[in-house]
Amino acid sequence: MKRPPQILDPPRRKRTLSDEEHALWQSVAKQLKPLRKKHCVEIPHAVRSETEMASVKPVRPLSAIPVVAPPSKKPATPPLVPIGRRERSQLSKGKKEIEARLDLHGMTQARAHRALSGFLHRAHGDGLTFVLVITGKGKVGAEAERGVLRRQVPQWLSQPEFRTLVVGFEEAHVGHGGAGALYVRIRRSRI
Repeated sequence: MKRPPQILDPPRRKRTLSDEEHALWQSVAKQLKPLRKKHCVEIPHAVRSETEMASVKPVRPLSAIPVVAPPSKKPATPPLVPIGRRERSQLSKGKKEIEARLDLHGMTQARAHRALSGFLHRAHGDGLTFVLVITGKGKVGAEAERGVLRRQVPQWLSQPEFRTLVVGFEEAHVGHGGAGALYVRIRRSRI
């Protein structure tokens, strides 16, 4: 069965701006700041004839201009993500295995930082998922300087040099050292 031909509306004529609208547009256009430098084509207010309009090159609409993001100089370091409640529970109950341990007791800050860096690089290279870093609880009381590694290790793990190796970390369960140890989730290596 044939369909009846559709009746299309005739194309609308473009209306010209009134003097008031043109003045308003000019004031708005002067206040805008361009995204990038381009030569602006000034359109005179006088109405052009059709032959003049045919000789003018059409300007691409703004939506047709491709938007290109500037190339980043170095990849951004991935953010830290806390270990999930389920995984933390499985680690504390022994249902998920802690694949390696590092004990930093008695080390100086410099030695502990080197040991932590080497340990995390090896764990990342070996494809491990969860490791335990034991810092020790330090002494509480008059000697406020004690427990330096307990304060420093979380700060080190938050730095960009370790964030490429570590997904996240949290204080360990009492059975694994409590406040003196950290569960650390190792980032998978990209192939």
